[in-house]
Amino acid sequence: MTSTTSLFAPVEADLRLLADNLKQLVGARHPILYAAAEHLFGAGGKRIRPAIVLLLSRATVMEADIPARHFRLAEITEMIHTASLVHDDVVDESSLRRGVPTVHSSFNNRVAVLAGDFLFAQSSWHLANLDNLTVVKLLSRVIMDLAEGEIQQGLNKFDTTLSIDAYLMKSYYKTASLIANSCKSAGVLSEVSDSLAEAFYQYGRNLGLAFQVVDDILDFTGSEEVLGKPAGSDLLSGNLTAPVLYAMEETPYLVTLIEREFAQSGDFDEAMALVKASRGIERSRELASQHVKQAVHNLADLPQSEPKRALEALSSYVLSRLY
Repeated sequence: MTSTTSLFAPVEADLRLLADNLKQLVGARHPILYAAAEHLFGAGGKRIRPAIVLLLSRATVMEADIPARHFRLAEITEMIHTASLVHDDVVDESSLRRGVPTVHSSFNNRVAVLAGDFLFAQSSWHLANLDNLTVVKLLSRVIMDLAEGEIQQGLNKFDTTLSIDAYLMKSYYKTASLIANSCKSAGVLSEVSDSLAEAFYQYGRNLGLAFQVVDDILDFTGSEEVLGKPAGSDLLSGNLTAPVLYAMEETPYLVTLIEREFAQSGDFDEAMALVKASRGIERSRELASQHVKQAVHNLADLPQSEPKRALEALSSYVLSRLY
């Protein structure tokens, strides 16, 4: 499988600088926040979202150095993403993320909530200082979408009437909105045409949706070691994802198990087995593949360059995580 390190070669040095900057931006004046920042922005994490912003910047601004405003946009994007993860882990009571202890389990809930709040606030401050109203509107919408997605997920637990369209909308709010709007923002800062900026938005939207669907497949096919959490965690908590929604269409008894919230001994193991025996995972792969193909198509009008090839390869990388 292609690694993100090789994919991001055109912006590798930029990403190293970004990680150092983030630790300084967050924690310079606050020892406890600096400790949290070290934890959040250390060696872990693929930095996919800021890497996409930096690649689009290099693909549209043909200069040796990425302009400061583009670099700051990449930092803001990672701040917003990280803030949402910190809060999600508190809400979900997760002790691990990708095998690493979460902020609230390493410190406490109070520090985690405040660290997330601080990251959101600081991202808003730096966003305002870009002095670009269009970009402010785009990324402010993202923060609203993240909250909306979390609320929808909470309200829809164990809801067997959930449709694929509703699932994709929630996935857009929770995952794709940030990628889509940060991609469009990179185009806006580069002063590309409105049609190309919209194509960047659609690239990020389709890539983000594919990424989320793949994550949801891995919840059934991945090992606890790879996932950093027990397999089937989403299903156990009542978060019904694409493999489950498709499986319910062909296995009515799965609906019964979910509606009684796995109350009887063996219910959850049986539900996992039914999902794996169905075409739910296969159909979810097809769904992810459709969005990946569309993401590549969205870049058709972007001139050829090494950063563009990296963005196209990133689309293929999303699917390669399944194999």
